[in-house]
Amino acid sequence: MELYLVRHGKTDWNAQGKLQGSIDIQLNQEGKQSAIELGEKLKGIDFDRIYSSPLKRAHETAQLICGERKIPIFTDERLREISFGVMEGVTYEEWTKPESPYRFFFQEDVSQYNPPKDGETIDSICARTKQFVQQVIEPLNGQCQRIMIVGHGALLAATLCYLENHGKEKFWAGGLKGNCGVVSFSFDGKNYSRLPDNL
Repeated sequence: MELYLVRHGKTDWNAQGKLQGSIDIQLNQEGKQSAIELGEKLKGIDFDRIYSSPLKRAHETAQLICGERKIPIFTDERLREISFGVMEGVTYEEWTKPESPYRFFFQEDVSQYNPPKDGETIDSICARTKQFVQQVIEPLNGQCQRIMIVGHGALLAATLCYLENHGKEKFWAGGLKGNCGVVSFSFDGKNYSRLPDNL
């Protein structure tokens, strides 16, 4: 079985350098066009089903990738982006102020990251993505040939921690791409192997 991980298309908040997290921001025109173009690139690849974050920017990306194809799309709360709590909506400039340690630790040393008030921990997002893959994706091995997950930057980084079997100290080591970026894996029932990047 193959598993494709896709990050959502661009939003105005992406363009403005704002932290989105769990806030439900929709795609902008560039994000919609990128999702349509990715759908064109993937049109020769058959997917049995798509799982998406319930947030608009991911779900709409999934719909635009499908285009005319009748691929069932399922949403799951465990695929929501990490919450940045009270810091959601602020700019990266504010996030990186000397008195604000969040971004340094979040981007470079997540083992020491303590989320802002009402935010989610790295351990939490890693646990829920692992649970989702184990409970939803892996039982489909043998029934489905190819599955797509459409999510978010930190959400997919957490998923890669499980797929590539490394700890949170290498949270960003998966080489995630930008908006509408894709990474893919094969699953033999026990282990995941990363497939060559060809998109």
